[in-house]
Amino acid sequence: MKMLLKNGTVLEDNRQIRKDILIDGGRIEEIADDITTEADETVDCTGMLITPGFVDVHVHLREPGGEHKETIETGTRAAARGGFTTICPMPNTRPVPDDAETMADIQKRIHETAHVKVIPYAAITTRQLGRELVDFEALKAAGAFAFTDDGVGVQNADMMLQAMKEGARVDMPIVAHTEENTLIHGGAIHEGRTSEKLGIQGIPSVTESVHIARDVLLAEAAGCHYHVCHVSTKESVRVIRDAKRAGIQVTAEVTPHHLVLDEDDIVEKDPNFKMNPPLRSKEDREALIEGLLDGTIDMIATDHAPHAEADKAVGIETAPFGITGSENAFQLLYTKLVRTGIFTLQQLVDWLTVKPSETFGLDMGVLAQGRPADITIINLDRNYVLDKEKFHSKARNTPFHGTALESDIHMTIVDGKIAYREEA
Repeated sequence: MKMLLKNGTVLEDNRQIRKDILIDGGRIEEIADDITTEADETVDCTGMLITPGFVDVHVHLREPGGEHKETIETGTRAAARGGFTTICPMPNTRPVPDDAETMADIQKRIHETAHVKVIPYAAITTRQLGRELVDFEALKAAGAFAFTDDGVGVQNADMMLQAMKEGARVDMPIVAHTEENTLIHGGAIHEGRTSEKLGIQGIPSVTESVHIARDVLLAEAAGCHYHVCHVSTKESVRVIRDAKRAGIQVTAEVTPHHLVLDEDDIVEKDPNFKMNPPLRSKEDREALIEGLLDGTIDMIATDHAPHAEADKAVGIETAPFGITGSENAFQLLYTKLVRTGIFTLQQLVDWLTVKPSETFGLDMGVLAQGRPADITIINLDRNYVLDKEKFHSKARNTPFHGTALESDIHMTIVDGKIAYREEA
């Protein structure tokens, strides 16, 4: 099937240039000023921005084991709604993908129900318990994207070093949720003025940064690619920046919510503002923005973490950590950081496309002849108010309900097929 995207604009050196794009057989056949080839479907993209499909290296799909929160089907439908054509789900499912058989079952579920491309992580340790390493070679052969115990930090330094040596041996990244358990003390939000004001036990910044400081030195010793999940503190940014300057192969991601919110946005004990890592101080948020701009942080990833409404309908101290993020990441960042002049549109698109693809060696993230037709079409002129009741995800746990947003996803194309189309 041939599809022609007509009269859209693409980004070239921070400029929007009018182009047509012809798709055939799931790949981009031609990009030109005026394509007249007949197609099975022609999409009028007048006034629309055409970008590579967004790539999200950090989501939670909950299946298997947590289908009451999200499924592969609903989570990938939410991803397509947000313009994501490739997502990488974390292994904190039940069972955990810690062996080839479980990974094969997950791959079968993906093949049967996913609306976008899904490349799952494997765990670092059996059942994510931090006691025994998984079979890295077998899980790589079974299609693992990378290795992580996301949701919990690997507490034992020797276990992490051995994992990194295995990662280096099989040429696969070690991806880390960085959190020192002995420093959490049952905290629910950031340890700062808001936790003090609301009388909530806080989580100190050093909980995160001390693990990163440990891990970058372990990565140097092991010679492995080490990737830091959801960076949230200024100290973490400093450690990563210093490690990069030292030539250590470390990369990092930041979430949209850590870029646009901080502890001052928590005005009551609302569990929809509870995520891990927590919203930090204004100074931390500013350091994250600076880290993206200077290349210390490599990309943006959503950490889409859906929960059932009943799970969140309890006090903030006992509610699970996490918020949804797939469906409104671009719109939120465009509204809050591009329209305000902090980021350029080109920077934002790159952090969602080419940067994650380059970092993890994926054949995506660019618009070019012969490449997969994974494409996002964006209406930059549409304004709307975010309504959680219209989510494609099963979950509704968001602190952004009622937020006025500028721009929206018009269409998401995966391998030349429409995965999402904006309703008229």
